[in-house]
Amino acid sequence: MIDSGFETKSLRMELLLLVTFQAPASDVDRIMEAVVAIAPLSTGKYDSNAYQSAHGIERYRALEGAAAGAETELRRRHGTVEVSFELPDDQALAARIVEAIFQVHTYQEPVIRIQPILTSRSKRLDDRSNPNRWWNTTGDWKKTAPPVREDA
Repeated sequence: MIDSGFETKSLRMELLLLVTFQAPASDVDRIMEAVVAIAPLSTGKYDSNAYQSAHGIERYRALEGAAAGAETELRRRHGTVEVSFELPDDQALAARIVEAIFQVHTYQEPVIRIQPILTSRSKRLDDRSNPNRWWNTTGDWKKTAPPVREDA
C-alpha cells in the first residue's frame, strides 16, 4: 500500500481515515448530526460529506450477557445501512467521533471501523469546459434526469 500522498496534474491523494459504521437507516440522521457537531466533514467547497449504502440485512444472535438476553435463533434485521466518511489522520479527533457514534447509537455493540486510506482532493483547476462534468451534461444535478429508455 502506498503510505503517503502523491499528486497528479488534477488532484492530490491524501492520507485520511475512513470511518464506517452500520446502523438502522432510521438512526443515521441522529448519528450524523452528532458526528458533524464535532467535525464538519468538509471536502473542498462541500461539507457534511458521507456515503450511505442501500438497505441491507444485518444478521446476529444474542449470546449470554447481551442486553436482549441469550437467544437460540439467528436474528435478521432488515433496513440496516452502512455509512462512511473521511476524517483527517488525527487519533484524538477519531476517538471523539467514535465515542459520539457510540453514545447516540441504539446498539449495545455498534459496528464502527476506522481504516487509513488515500483519498482524492481536487486541485480545483478550471475545468468548466470539461464535457464530462455534470454542468456540461445534465445541467443542474438537483433536477431529475429524464428516465433512460431501454429501447433507444
